[in-house]
Amino acid sequence: MKEKIPTRIYLTEEEMPKFWYNLRADMKEKPEPMLHPGTLKPVTAEDLAPVFCKSVIEQELDETTRMIPIPQDIQDFYRAYRPSALIRAYYLEKALDTPAEIYYKFEGTNTSGSHKLNSAGPQAYFAKKDGLTSLTTETGAGQWGTAMAMACGFYDLGLIVYMVKVSSEQKPYRKALMETYGANVIPSPSNTTESGRKILSGDPNTGGSLGCAISEAIETAVKTDKCRYVLGSVLNHVLLHQSIIGLEAKTALDRYGIKPDIIIGCAGGGSNLGGLIAPFMGEKLAGKSNTRFIAVEPASCPSFTRGRFAYDFGDTAQTTPLIKMQTLGSGYIPSANHAGGLRYHGMNSVLSKLFKDGYLEARSEVQTDVFDAAIRFMKVEGILPAPESSHAIKAAIDEALECKKTGEKKVILFGLSGTGFFDMTAYSSYNDKTMSDHIPSDADLERGFASIPGIPQNK
Repeated sequence: MKEKIPTRIYLTEEEMPKFWYNLRADMKEKPEPMLHPGTLKPVTAEDLAPVFCKSVIEQELDETTRMIPIPQDIQDFYRAYRPSALIRAYYLEKALDTPAEIYYKFEGTNTSGSHKLNSAGPQAYFAKKDGLTSLTTETGAGQWGTAMAMACGFYDLGLIVYMVKVSSEQKPYRKALMETYGANVIPSPSNTTESGRKILSGDPNTGGSLGCAISEAIETAVKTDKCRYVLGSVLNHVLLHQSIIGLEAKTALDRYGIKPDIIIGCAGGGSNLGGLIAPFMGEKLAGKSNTRFIAVEPASCPSFTRGRFAYDFGDTAQTTPLIKMQTLGSGYIPSANHAGGLRYHGMNSVLSKLFKDGYLEARSEVQTDVFDAAIRFMKVEGILPAPESSHAIKAAIDEALECKKTGEKKVILFGLSGTGFFDMTAYSSYNDKTMSDHIPSDADLERGFASIPGIPQNK
């Protein structure tokens, strides 16, 4: 008789990953390099040095080292809240009456409530190692800012967080938690920076965007002594750190001889999705699996499904290096009614390349359908999911119901990247039926596309 899979699978200490996995090393066709906006040549370590920590720069530019050692101090940091559970969704399977096996990797048990701590810890550690005294960052829904505040509190570093204004209004308790850890939280755009003042002069009532907040955080970092900027998604060193999610999940599944047919993750800038799929995608690139990979994004910020593959700035003030990615344009501002995070205008370059080359599928969902799926999941699995993660839940349910229709028994794995306890304003809006959906028109998108630079590489 086949062994019953436990509801929760945890790794032993001996099984815990000792290396991060660099997916780029196994890509036959690499993502296009970041370009210096002035010279339009690939950026160098010297170009990035005023903004990022030394070790982070090395990781960002490394396309050849397949397995990168996790420093012992970071292994110890991870041990405080990892491994996270790989959970067999028996109750959801039963509720859906599906032949599919559904698993989810749950990253919401640490105090920050999400996967973001997996990169916040290393970035704070590297900053301390470099002799820095403070950091700046941005945050949208607040998960990254909270994780970074935790990490800076642990390593005794100062932190300024520029939080997207509409999110800071929707999620006051996220702000309170960051401040409890010692962070200075500033709604963005603000009057504290030149870039913030410029954005406000153009639209005093703007709810802000991650692109706005990034501009302010970078400006403050480069003007402050012994300070650098840290980013919670989009860049490749963040995906590297987040590969611990996929490495743990793969080790747990391999223990029972389970091979996923479908792997699903929510997609904003790419950190959760990229971290979850990394080792499984490596197998697909090597011709060892036929796994389908599905990115799920909000219909109101559809960089995969309606964006353009082009070199673009990572911020609204257009101060960052140019990144070849799926983008809506750095000037794109998501609708203020958008409650579920995943607000970034672009997508990580590795994921964008995999999407362009046909290795990664993408779909978009409106937020009321996403919250429908969240409630359905919560009632049977007992976990209140973050709105971001609920995009993945929606797609997982859809795929499981398709299995019910066809009678196929597929193995579905999705990322439950965080909890929704700081998102109760959004859940209240859903419960009160005041939540609405917004799908940008082609004209809305064209305004964002107009901000994409007209450089030769985009012709």
